[in-house]
Amino acid sequence: MKTKFFAPLLVAILLGGFNCNKSAEKIGNFNLTIPLPAAINGRLLIDNFLLNSYGLLDGVYPNQPYSTWSTGTDNWIYGSVAGGEAHKGSVQTDQPEAANISTYTSQPGNSYFEAKWQANIMGIKYANNVLLQAAKGTSNGVSAIYAAEATAEARFLRGFFELEMAKLWRNVPYITETSTGALKNAGPIWLQIEGDFRYAKDNLPATQPEPGRPNKYAAEAFLVKTLLFDHKYTAAQPLLNDLVANGVTTGGVKYALVPYADNFNPSKQNNAEGVFTIQARVHDGSNGYDGNSGDVLNFPSAGPAQCCGFFGPSFSFVNAFKTNAITGLPFLDTYNNYDLHSDMGITASSPYTPTTDPIDPRLDWTAGRRGIPCLDWGIMGGDSWARAQSSNGPYFNMKTLYYKAAQATTSEAFGGWATNQSTSNCYNAIRFADVLLWAAEVEVEVGSLQKAENYVNQVRTRAANPAGWVHTYIDPSNPTGGFTTTPAANYKIGLYSAANGTGFVSGGRAYARKAVYFERELELGMEGHRFFDLQRWDGLYGGPAGAGYMAGILNAYMAHETAVPGFEPIYLGAKFTQNKNELYPIPQAEISAYLGLKQNTGY
Repeated sequence: MKTKFFAPLLVAILLGGFNCNKSAEKIGNFNLTIPLPAAINGRLLIDNFLLNSYGLLDGVYPNQPYSTWSTGTDNWIYGSVAGGEAHKGSVQTDQPEAANISTYTSQPGNSYFEAKWQANIMGIKYANNVLLQAAKGTSNGVSAIYAAEATAEARFLRGFFELEMAKLWRNVPYITETSTGALKNAGPIWLQIEGDFRYAKDNLPATQPEPGRPNKYAAEAFLVKTLLFDHKYTAAQPLLNDLVANGVTTGGVKYALVPYADNFNPSKQNNAEGVFTIQARVHDGSNGYDGNSGDVLNFPSAGPAQCCGFFGPSFSFVNAFKTNAITGLPFLDTYNNYDLHSDMGITASSPYTPTTDPIDPRLDWTAGRRGIPCLDWGIMGGDSWARAQSSNGPYFNMKTLYYKAAQATTSEAFGGWATNQSTSNCYNAIRFADVLLWAAEVEVEVGSLQKAENYVNQVRTRAANPAGWVHTYIDPSNPTGGFTTTPAANYKIGLYSAANGTGFVSGGRAYARKAVYFERELELGMEGHRFFDLQRWDGLYGGPAGAGYMAGILNAYMAHETAVPGFEPIYLGAKFTQNKNELYPIPQAEISAYLGLKQNTGY
């Protein structure tokens, strides 16, 4: 069993008594309760169910019958690949289920969807069993204080898994501890999810003793996220004001923006920017399952892990980081007019010079590019690193990596086959930059455009600090020997301002909205959010961007990628269909098992 937050006392109790093995669960059938031994301490039961639910936050459990990369909560396939930030990667024939998701041709029988559904249902079931046991109170040998704590955490966990399902499928069941009978669609369940997170916010403490356990502010942030899916901007505004002003982490330190790269460095996570961070750890006897095993495929062919070339940043995504040489701002409408110079089609043995175009410095913490330092692994060497340029492109994802100097402590083999591919690189489910950009989004819709600009500029100011940029090596032949103060590329990033004609107030609401949306992709790219952001902004689902917004963005994306010379035409003829592909198909196995479940439109 997996325990993803560090609670030594609970682990000691658990290992000394009843062990509920997640891999033994039959989750294709819906059973509300899990068979229990006749005589067992109620506190131990609650601990057990609670830890099992926590263990599923990353979507992965030991000996699961499906690939871990199809269930990981980072949603690299469902959120970033399908959101146009990345190609599926590897060769075209590898992982055809993922290829179908990337071209919006998936059908309900795609095994990835069943795997994802089941992992979340299992997390909900464990959370509900906590609630059942906690409700027995003192009659179950549990103190009222502990029952209240466990109830608040279980409500948070249930809300988390239900939100995860609602993001992908929207029309999903809402399953409580008292639910009986067959599963059926409940329609959009935002109200019920909001209820779980609101309860957790009102009953969780302001701080927690272990990383990975939600405090009241984490619950408040997830409540905001749900409200934004429900387009309740006015209701979200005071919650965001509270998060920005009063959020605290362990030790009473206010949430803050830390150096950008620290959010993806296993040795520097659980920092002041982490509003809710899903834990990952290695070398604990779990055969790699407690690490970030959802990302085991997402490494370059050389350098870190040396496998398997999946999840390569797209040309369109990299183009978004080009900046104006004068203002340092992105090209909101024309970023895709030409592709940033890359080594696409240039062999590693051929000469190559990286672009000197001005770029946002966050690019090189996000996309591995030839000629640029890759952490302390050396200069990115080109096609020998990126693998299969013709189907993946010339880039790889930097945010899954670990430092060479820390490889022994931050990575291990996964499942007996993936060398150094399970890592202690935690997943930032919500970080403070996310909160600031939500606040900007809300201010655009129901508040002050100037305040929205200020929030965006807070995020950009962090990125503009040269101390947080990628720098050249002191000695390129010894990349672990440290870095100079010389930037590795022509980094240029500026702030929105009335003084240079880019202010939100003078530009108006439509311009401000576009700038906020663009900033979310730059700041949070390759973190699994993009598809779901496009979905909730689309007017078809009540968003402010107009009906067909998502289809327009993603069809333009596929047209651009198809036209890149030398890139295999995986998107040739592909089409994002409006009023269908905004949601994923409900797994056919679930439709067949529960006649009350109805399929989403178009499938």
